[in-house]
Amino acid sequence: MAKYLMWVLWPSFIAAGLGVGIIFTLIDPTELVILGYPVHASRMALYTLGFFILWAICAVASALSCFLQATSHLDNANRGESSE
Repeated sequence: MAKYLMWVLWPSFIAAGLGVGIIFTLIDPTELVILGYPVHASRMALYTLGFFILWAICAVASALSCFLQATSHLDNANRGESSE
């Protein structure tokens, strides 16, 4: 189980770090406006929130990829086909 968690969490951590770097290079977090209201939070709080949101999104995408890959191998094994 720990191996599968690392397959999901580590790549999503790296992707979230890169994503936050790219997003906050283009957007100043102190100028964010959500639903017409300015966000009153420190830069560090917004960087942290953005990182964890992106990490969650990337983790879901990575987990879905692992799930689809595993079910594909199971389907091929049930049919007697090679997984190559």
